[in-house]
Amino acid sequence: MPKINVLPKSIAELIAAGEVVERPASIVKEAIENSIDAGATHVTVEIQRGGITYIRITDNGCGIASSDVPKAFLRHATSKIGKADDLDRISTLGFRGEALAATSAVSRVEMFTKTADEDFGTHYKIEGGEEILNEEIGCPEGTTLIVRDLFYNTPARMKFLKKDVTEGTTVSAVVERQALSHPEIAFKLIRDGKQTLSTSGDGKLQSAAYSVLGREISNTLIPVDLMLDGIKVTGLACKPVSCRASRAYQFTFLNGRYVQSGTVTAASEQAYKNSAMIGKFPVFVLCVTVPFETVDVNVHPAKTQVRFSDEKRVFTAVYNAVKNAILSGDTRPEIAVTPQKKNTFLHMTTEEYRQTGVNLPTQESLEVKQEITKPKTEPVRLNSDKTPFFLREEFKPNVPEKKSVAIEKEQEEKPVVTPTPEIKPTETQIATEEKEYSPESEVKLIGEAFNTYIVAQKGDSVFLIDKHAAHERILFNQFKAAHTVESQNLLMPVTVRLIGDEYSAVTANLDLLEQYGFEIEDFGNESVLVRAIPAMLEREDTESIVTEAAESLAARGSVNLDRIDDILHTVACKAAIKAGYITSDTEKLNLAVRVLGDNDIMYCPHGRPVAFEIKKYNLEKYFGRIQ
Repeated sequence: MPKINVLPKSIAELIAAGEVVERPASIVKEAIENSIDAGATHVTVEIQRGGITYIRITDNGCGIASSDVPKAFLRHATSKIGKADDLDRISTLGFRGEALAATSAVSRVEMFTKTADEDFGTHYKIEGGEEILNEEIGCPEGTTLIVRDLFYNTPARMKFLKKDVTEGTTVSAVVERQALSHPEIAFKLIRDGKQTLSTSGDGKLQSAAYSVLGREISNTLIPVDLMLDGIKVTGLACKPVSCRASRAYQFTFLNGRYVQSGTVTAASEQAYKNSAMIGKFPVFVLCVTVPFETVDVNVHPAKTQVRFSDEKRVFTAVYNAVKNAILSGDTRPEIAVTPQKKNTFLHMTTEEYRQTGVNLPTQESLEVKQEITKPKTEPVRLNSDKTPFFLREEFKPNVPEKKSVAIEKEQEEKPVVTPTPEIKPTETQIATEEKEYSPESEVKLIGEAFNTYIVAQKGDSVFLIDKHAAHERILFNQFKAAHTVESQNLLMPVTVRLIGDEYSAVTANLDLLEQYGFEIEDFGNESVLVRAIPAMLEREDTESIVTEAAESLAARGSVNLDRIDDILHTVACKAAIKAGYITSDTEKLNLAVRVLGDNDIMYCPHGRPVAFEIKKYNLEKYFGRIQ
């Protein structure tokens, strides 16, 4: 059992300032690291109200000797290092000796601990840095740390804490990272009396990933394992087709410590180049092991930033490890086939079959039933309305009807005078400038390229229009002007598992999501239950729609117009016609007229251009008609 000593001032001054206790997650992180360093194989974390009022961390590690317990709460008291040279070869997660001192200064702390060679354990209490109790007590081997009433003596710092659910989600993220970095340890997390995380501790990273990331994501992961130039890279990485819209599912562990390394992230994403879709990011859990003397973990107070002595060497090892995993482990996406129902008649006796056969429908009744229930074939719609989007009255172009030569000649011979009906302009017509039709302002449909780009002519210019981007922008403007979106109930609710900030963002904005067509409720355990989605969306895309909306909400710091726009972006993008969608000439013409007649439809909500213009002058100059 290591002995705790107070570091001399000469060594303490060489250590980067320890992490200040900012929130409950800071305490949980430091306490779990101490448990891991103590050799624990089981760690249980229990919190109430996000950890603000109650935190308990229990482990079965080596414990602390009774004589060392008071010293453990002093600044720079540690058993991890003893001399200045040890800072160059740090092999433990904790080493500063400031975690317990910083925690006890702003909360009420209680500790139960016992070592294997002691008959009794120690019960120690300290509040605001002042010792309250130190006595012998019977307790199991290991350590239990209880923290109550965080910031009770510094109320000014209480206002910087977030909501209970947000603080609890941050604590969950800390425990999940530790569970992924140490699959040989069984972790449990209990939030307000409910167990939300439990890992087996069987030493298999795949098992820990299943518990933390869920079944859907863990099933897309392939193993990574490579030793190159003294650097070992192991872990899991997703197939290119399973990349996500954000980096929320990227975990990097260096020598067992969670870090944020730009070198590892860049190397991993470079390995997916030309394999993953643009704008998508890989999911990975990478454990990088390097010689302790080649990395400096004493450069950041939170210990999440590190410095390599040879970053190029690390980059090369990670890149090759992930690239090899993709090349050897990637396969074509599989189609889930629903198993056929068992034929119950195969398991019946002769008498049972006869009794069942009495109530079987006759052939005549089957034919009548099929005729009644046979669905009527309808053309594909662009949205849930009965009328296709671009065939609605307000979107029809004001183009005079073309007549044949024979009809025009007949009308010249026999002119017919008909009364002019009174026409009431629509809102769209009122908003536009009233002017007579002229051939110069007519939009002429030329055709379409690749079932994606509409080719139209207006005046002395030819336009190439991306119909998906155009439709997306039109829908976005329509939703934003209406301040609401109609919804459709799902036949069966869909459960969607989110992670970290995404779960908090969705549960904190349920009313906002309901305003724009979603009906979602908190299902617990970082999952939500979706009962309704916007009416124009496909029900099969429910999980991806909610996930993208959650990622967009999590990227924003507060409820504002940007967050509303992000939701509308997601809905409009999913509802818009897709590239390759076959549209009629009437729909293409109406879309071209709408785009070329509205200067607000120049860019899609994501910033991509909707149309490109090619002037007649440039074409004639290109073909040498003019000099």
